[in-house]
Formats: sequence, C-alpha cells, structure tokens
Amino acid sequence: MAYDERLAERVRAVLSDRPGISERKMFGGLAFLLDGKMCVGVLQDELVVRAGAAQHDAALKKAHARPMDFTGRAMTGMVYVSPAGVSRGPALRRWVEMGIAGADAAVPGRRGRGK
Repeated sequence: MAYDERLAERVRAVLSDRPGISERKMFGGLAFLLDGKMCVGVLQDELVVRAGAAQHDAALKKAHARPMDFTGRAMTGMVYVSPAGVSRGPALRRWVEMGIAGADAAVPGRRGRGK
C-alpha cells in the first residue's frame, strides 16, 4: 500500500514547529509519532487520527470520519478521515491537533516503557 505523499507533506507542515515528532513507515503507510506515540498517519489517501478513547465517539460524529478498521475490527480511539475531510488547511490542522491530544493522553506501549 502506498500513501499520499502530498497529504504527508501537508501533515509535516502542520507538525513542523512541534518538538518530539518523528516519522515511521507503518502498515504500508506513514505514521507521525509524538514522543514515540502515534498521533496521526497517512494510509493510502486517508488521514489516520489517534482521537483517543475519550474523544473517539465525538470524532466519529464529525463529517468524513469513520472507524479505523485496518485489521477488520474497529480500533477504539483511532479514526480514518477521508480526503474530503482534510482538503482544507484548517480542517487538517484540527484533526492533527486531535491526534496530538490523543497521543498526549495515551499510555506508552510496551516498547515505550522504561525509557
């Protein structure tokens, strides 16, 4: 699976002044991590957002969002946003900010513990 390089560049621009951001190829796409925790990603032409468990339902009520079901099962706290939902800069920024908040609230995974 390839990912939309243009969307990835737009996400990079939004995240450019934020410390602690890194990138990693994951799931055939590109993930952006905040202090080692995924906040957003690009998978094919969709934005993947870590809304977090507390904001999951609110995120799904927004236009152009749907559950992330990469494994065939919906992943709580993660949503896909279609290209129409991130076609404008302010909309992309809001989704990225939600992903940052979701990563901030997340407990580090097994790999991140002990650092």
